[in-house]
Amino acid sequence: MKKNTIRIVGGQYRRTPIPVVDAISLRPTPDRIRETLFNWLRYFWDDNFETKRVLDLFAGTGALGFEAASHGVEFVQMVEKNPATVAALRTLRNKLQATQVRIHQGDAMHVLERADKPFDLIFLDPPFHQGWLDAIWAQLPTILQADALIYVESEMPISFPSNFSSLRQQKAGHVHFQLLEFAASTKTDNNADKTLPIT
Repeated sequence: MKKNTIRIVGGQYRRTPIPVVDAISLRPTPDRIRETLFNWLRYFWDDNFETKRVLDLFAGTGALGFEAASHGVEFVQMVEKNPATVAALRTLRNKLQATQVRIHQGDAMHVLERADKPFDLIFLDPPFHQGWLDAIWAQLPTILQADALIYVESEMPISFPSNFSSLRQQKAGHVHFQLLEFAASTKTDNNADKTLPIT
């Protein structure tokens, strides 16, 4: 049953309502945080989204993935385990006719093992207090483009391996959120001082 709605905050689907189903651990990323995140992405990507491939690994309401689609990315793979939530994601995807969005019902770790093409951006917003981030870090390098970005939300300050570097970080309420870059190649970071086909 629908509990309430949130909205897409930018891009071609701006103001489109996103239903929030009544599901355990469902914690939609608030509008203000998404607006901040996509301001960061516009900056680091020079406002060029159209060639980007995105993985929304714990999609939930799909707020992050649909926001990416709304901003014009080439492809979004959403992954979600809860059947009711998946049904809501597919309904909204079809309503928007967002053909660049694919939705997979299943386990996040299984998808990480199966992915056969690298991504430019991964959203990591897993259920809190379940240790997901510690389990995921080692799996990411094989599915990331060189210099890919990773957006993370956590209930505590985020620690990450040495092959990632922090570009931006903030805290809103009890939520820590951070944008990381994958250091697959050796390069000078000029921005450092700036504040499987699954259907």
